[in-house]
Amino acid sequence: MTGGGEMHRIGRRAEDGLTLVELVLVVAMILVLAAIANIGYRSIVERARVSHAIADIGELSMRIERYHTNNFDYPESLADIGESARLDPWGNPYYYTLLTGTKGHGTARKDHRLNPLNADYDLFSAGSDGVFKTQITQKDSLDDVIRARGGSYVGLAEDY
Repeated sequence: MTGGGEMHRIGRRAEDGLTLVELVLVVAMILVLAAIANIGYRSIVERARVSHAIADIGELSMRIERYHTNNFDYPESLADIGESARLDPWGNPYYYTLLTGTKGHGTARKDHRLNPLNADYDLFSAGSDGVFKTQITQKDSLDDVIRARGGSYVGLAEDY
């Protein structure tokens, strides 16, 4: 310190605050982080919905098999097992088609080689878009949660 003089600080004064450029940069970083978090959150929610649909299809399959054991035939519809009003995690109905006998053979869901997925019945969710095609490899059906190979596979059509 020199005689009675004021001490000079390097940098700015405490009351200066943020400049407009700094404020814009901070807001931009917050928006980028929020966008990344939102994408991650939506991905987690979608995986949870798929898992929920897989569990529902497993439960419905058990109820259908119980009906088959008690009645020696598969139900004509989900209403026969008291599940006509059940909705998938996206708010759409589950689809059930009886394939045994002469009923339903033309409406059986098929794989990429046009082989039927099941011989007994089809049970599936149309997925997040609520749209499906008979052949599961078509774009509209890739997000469907399906039952295939007589129930030995339950999962996304795109993974089948």
